[in-house]
Formats: sequence, structure tokens, C-alpha cells
Amino acid sequence: MQTLLNIFLASRCPLCDRSANKLLCQYCEKQLESCQLENPQELWKGNLPVFVWGNYEGALKRAIASLKYDNKPEIGQLLGEWLGRSWLNSNLQKSKQKLVVVPIPLHSDKLRQRGYNQAAIIADTFAQITRLPYKERGLIRNRDTKAQFGLSIAQRQDNLANAFSLGKDFQKLPVGTQVLLIDDIYTTGATTQAAAQILRQSGITVLGLGAIATPQKPPKDTQP
Repeated sequence: MQTLLNIFLASRCPLCDRSANKLLCQYCEKQLESCQLENPQELWKGNLPVFVWGNYEGALKRAIASLKYDNKPEIGQLLGEWLGRSWLNSNLQKSKQKLVVVPIPLHSDKLRQRGYNQAAIIADTFAQITRLPYKERGLIRNRDTKAQFGLSIAQRQDNLANAFSLGKDFQKLPVGTQVLLIDDIYTTGATTQAAAQILRQSGITVLGLGAIATPQKPPKDTQP
């Protein structure tokens, strides 16, 4: 009787629907882990450094799509945990003084449609793992902008003009506060730059961005 009960209660992998003892089956977890970058700090440089967990391809690309479009928020929690542990294993984890975690927000229309902000789920779990303060309402998205893919530089700038404003969590902040922005995918960087600009205009230092995936492939000899 107990054996039959265990069969009926066995969880299913959200990516392939196989039986799974954990959130993911062993096959999907292995496929996802193979997408992890050897050096997540390859893009940690320039005006807006980026710390990224993996390559936006294969299993990781499918997992993020399932998170966003198949109502699978639990995938965001797992990815946020992996991003957080990767951060703790880096030398950046020393940057803790007045550092707060802020997700890139969704517009209210898209938030109602999806039911959750995938970046907020990732950021919340990341903050729990790293024990950093979390400010979900640090930023507000004023407009439901178009996807950046396929737009020219000028079109991207127009698309994101006045897209963000300061949220109520940041109305009063201690002097010296630094922000680590969190998003699911880092592509052109235009969205992150627009969000960072609003914070910097308010006197808030933006340390960089933490992202789950990027399609960018830096040269092998790139230094963090």
C-alpha cells in the first residue's frame, strides 16, 4: 500500500515531466549544470559589471522559458539559489557593506498577466542564500516596453526612455547604499543601464548586475 502511495505522490520534473526525487529529475539537473560558466565574472568590468551564472542555450534556455511562460516559479527559486551560491564562491561576496539586492521590475500589466516577476523570485532566493538585504520595490517599471531583440541602438534608447522610476523601498536609504540588480537574462545591457541610470541619478551606487544567463561569449582570455 505504501509503495503505491509513493508512486502516486512522486513529484514530476517541471521540465520533462519525468519522476523526480527533487525539483528536477537527474537528467535535467545534469543538463542545466552543464550550462554553468567556469568564470561567472567574465563580464564583471566596465561601467556596469555583470555576474552571470550560465550560457543562455540548451537546457538553461528552456528552463528560463518554462519559468516565464509555463507558470513554473519554482524554477526561479532553484536558479536563484545557484546564482547565490556562485556569488558566495566568488571574491565579490566580500562586497557586503550596505549592499542591497533589487530585481529588475515588470510592468504592472505584465505582472498581472504572468502572476509573478521571475527576476523577483530569483532575486529573493539569491538574497536568502547570500544573506543580503532584499528590496523588491526598489524600482518601478512605468511602461510595458517592447522586447529589445532586433531593435537598433536608437530604438532601444527610445523604448526604455522613462521606463523606470525609484520605488518606495528607496525613498529613504542610508548614505553609501550600493545596489546589486538581478535579472534572468543579460543581453544588450540596455534595460540594465536604464534601471541603473535612475538609481545613480538618485545618488545610489550600482555595484553591478547578477543574471542567470547571457548569450554573450567573452573571449577565453578575458579577465574579470
